[in-house]
This record gives sequence, C-alpha cells and structure tokens, in this order.
Amino acid sequence: MKRISVVVPIFNEKDALDQLHAELVQEAERLPYEFEFIFVDDGSTDGSREALRRLCRSDSRLQVICFRRNFGKSAALSAGFSMARGDVIVTMDADLQDKPAEMEKLLTRLEEGYDLVSGWKRVRRDPVTKRWPSRLFNFVTSVLTGVPLHDINCGFKAYRREVVEEVRVYGEMHRFIPVLASYRGFRVGEVPVEHRSRVFGSSKFGAGRFVSGFFDLLTVIMLTRYNSKPLHVFGVLGVLSFGAGLAIEVYLSVGWFLGRWIGDRPLFFLGIVLLLGGVQFIFFGLLAEMIAYSSRREDEYSIQELLRPE
Repeated sequence: MKRISVVVPIFNEKDALDQLHAELVQEAERLPYEFEFIFVDDGSTDGSREALRRLCRSDSRLQVICFRRNFGKSAALSAGFSMARGDVIVTMDADLQDKPAEMEKLLTRLEEGYDLVSGWKRVRRDPVTKRWPSRLFNFVTSVLTGVPLHDINCGFKAYRREVVEEVRVYGEMHRFIPVLASYRGFRVGEVPVEHRSRVFGSSKFGAGRFVSGFFDLLTVIMLTRYNSKPLHVFGVLGVLSFGAGLAIEVYLSVGWFLGRWIGDRPLFFLGIVLLLGGVQFIFFGLLAEMIAYSSRREDEYSIQELLRPE
C-alpha cells in the first residue's frame, strides 16, 4: 500500500487545528493509502503548540515538529520533508482554506505521470488586494521561468518522494519549488482545487512579500538558467554597457575633432561611467564563474533510472 505523508506548516492557527486534523483523519479513512501527518509548529505564540500536544496524544499517525522560534515556511517544509517517510508528500496550509477532501485530485493527477502537482485556486476566496497582486506575480513568474502554472504559490501540492529529496528548500524558495523541480527535469502539472474563505485567524500576507518575492524570483532565474554560467548574464550586461559608453565617447570625440568642446558635457561623463561599468560587469562575471566552478557541489543532472543487464 502506498504511503502518503501530509506536511502542514503552522504559525498561529490554534483555532483551526482541531477541524483540520478531523478532516485529514476523515480522508485517511476514506482513501486507500497509508497516511502519516507531520505538523510543523513554526514558532507559534497563540497556544497552537498546546493544541498540537493534545492532538498528538490522540492520534498515533500524527508527528509534530516544534521550532524554537519562527523560521519561515521554507524551513518548516524542509523539516517536514526530512521527517516524511511517504512515497508521496502532500503539503497544505493550516488555515482551512485548503480543503483536505481535494487531496484526492492531486494524488489522481500525480498517477498520470507527473512528479509534482500543484493546486490551482481557480476561484480564490481572498480579498481583491491579495488576489490581483498574486495573479500578476504568477503571470510574471510563468513568463520568466517558462513553468506554465496559474497558481505557483499555492501551498496545496503533491510531490513524489524523489522531488523533495533533490530540490533544496531554503530562504523563501518554497513558492518556487515547481520551478526548481522543473529545472531538475521533473514533470510538473496542476489541477483546480476548491479554495475556502478564511474563518479563523488572520492572513500572514503582507506588502513586504512583493519585494521579497521579486528578489526571490531573480534568485531562482539565476539558479535555474545561469547557475553554471553566470558570465552569460554579467558578460552580456558588461558588453552592452561598454558598447554604449564606447559609442558615446566615439560620437563626442568626432565632435571634438570638429572643434566642439566636450569637457563639461554630461554625456561625456555618462560615457565614462558606462565604460567603467561595462568592464566591472565583465570582471564580476568572470569572478562569479570562478566561484561557481570552485564551489560546485550539486550535481548538474538528475538520474531517473539506471538500467543494467540482468
């Protein structure tokens, strides 16, 4: 029988935990799999830990990881992944907006040959101030990374075990796991899931996530496309900058030979800045190449199967 590990990061969701656990138990009894539940308390301060202790005593399938302080969702997922023993790992949020009954859709889609299946909250029960920025973020991420998911940041996902063993999660990279998995060659898909309105607690979503999400997106693009060839980024920027600066200085030099004074023209100083910036970009790219070469640890390939003569 296939084993399913359900990993749930938790931060200040005390009021939702009893219902969440009850719904998970109901699904575990209905579906033809062996289940384990791994709840990760990410430094809650609202009494969630006491509720988790009580639930843990009542269900032998439940394991709880308690952090000393709030380390973030990526750290919580990483800890849950390291403890999970299932063939398939399902992640979901603890706020009851993800419906455990929809888990079967993810598992069914996974059986179609996918390695990672992400939920798609087609009808999202969130304020418009959260929906539209999320749609913009998903669109930009899809275009820049080439991973065509409508809701890449959805926490409701199902993974084959080999995905979580190969993809490293750190910082705030949890929202980009499908991108990192796709880069490693895993097949990524999605399926529409029902999304419920929040009943308990408050959203942890803030405007600061847009800024951090933008920088994380840049990081992911660098890690997936240019991790082994950083000079291809900085070299191009350097050549463009140097070329623009050179063109400006050549233009001004021609004018100087024609008797025009150029020493106090802002364009003259802009050209110099572009020339110096171009040289710096190129040398920075070369230095990044040397660092990448000397510190390379992760394999640049992913083995799916080994075939040997019988």
